[in-house]
Amino acid sequence: MEGNRDEAYRCVEIARNALAEGKLERAEKFLLKAERLYETKDAKELLEKLKGYNKENRPSTEESSSGPYMRHEKKSSSKAESAKATEAEYTSDQLEAVKKIKKCKDYYEVLGVSKDATDSEIKKAYKKLALQLHPDKNKAPGAVEAFKAVGNAAAILTDAEKRKSYDLYGEQSHSGRAEHAAHNYSSFQFGGYSRGFDSEYTPEEIFSMFFGGGFPQQNVYMRQRRYQRAGDNQHGQREQQNSYAALINLLPILLLIMLSLMSSFFISDPIYSLQPNQKYSVMRKTANWKVSYYVKDNFHSEYQGSVSRLETAVEEEYYQNLKHKCFRERQYRESMLMKAKNFGDANLFRKAQNTQTPSCDDVQKLQTY
Repeated sequence: MEGNRDEAYRCVEIARNALAEGKLERAEKFLLKAERLYETKDAKELLEKLKGYNKENRPSTEESSSGPYMRHEKKSSSKAESAKATEAEYTSDQLEAVKKIKKCKDYYEVLGVSKDATDSEIKKAYKKLALQLHPDKNKAPGAVEAFKAVGNAAAILTDAEKRKSYDLYGEQSHSGRAEHAAHNYSSFQFGGYSRGFDSEYTPEEIFSMFFGGGFPQQNVYMRQRRYQRAGDNQHGQREQQNSYAALINLLPILLLIMLSLMSSFFISDPIYSLQPNQKYSVMRKTANWKVSYYVKDNFHSEYQGSVSRLETAVEEEYYQNLKHKCFRERQYRESMLMKAKNFGDANLFRKAQNTQTPSCDDVQKLQTY
């Protein structure tokens, strides 16, 4: 029995901890085990204390302070507090401000300014409304949309070109399906705030610009809009296809370049150049297309090959260069047209239509030979 003394004291210590936590059954279990292992005074005293403990009074006391009724009272109180917090999220004035914006039919009405308002008047009106409708301050339903409408209005009306276009076509945009036939502009359709005259900036960016440092320089070559329309995806696919076509068209030129690099191991310089310089100063013209090319002074004495085959190579390189330039000219023109449609810019649209593609004209002429 003497060898069990340490284990008995350990059981007594576990029982003390159980008593402190109110776990009476666990305390009794370990005290009885301690008595079986080795009889101690501490175990006997704790067992006596446990027998005299009134098990029925303790739960009633706890029930009175934390029973179902009190829990129900706390839940009811929490619900009431939550309802009060929800009601206090926005005021009737904030809700009325949102409703007023939603009823507006154009950007001037949104900002509450006249059509001949100056930039400073527009900015002043925006700042007042933006502070009132900012989602961090106004939690009323629809506040986010109203805040965006106010930002779009300010962004469009403070840009001279966009404001001019909006004044020209905005009034017809209320129908949502208006089309303009003048200047081949029939593909444009404007419909409210989110179609033909949407700002390329987010509402938060507009807010930061007006309250922090103003708009950056705006022109038709601005960065790509953050919120692109579905048509942009189709344009991107066309650009990818055009890129593949351009690569295929460039293959002959790349082949010529590779051959030229390989031949550099055997001859010091190419036979000709399409551009004149100090080394290639003697101009010649091909017999077929009359393409100008340039050779060295000693061309007649040094070159022993076929002049006909040489001129065929000259014309092939010239033709491929023209096709490459034509592709770039068309890409540039299409890019201007797409930007004009996205920004609702009539002047840019007309400029894009009038952009010439001289290399493409030359390609067509050569194809008629």
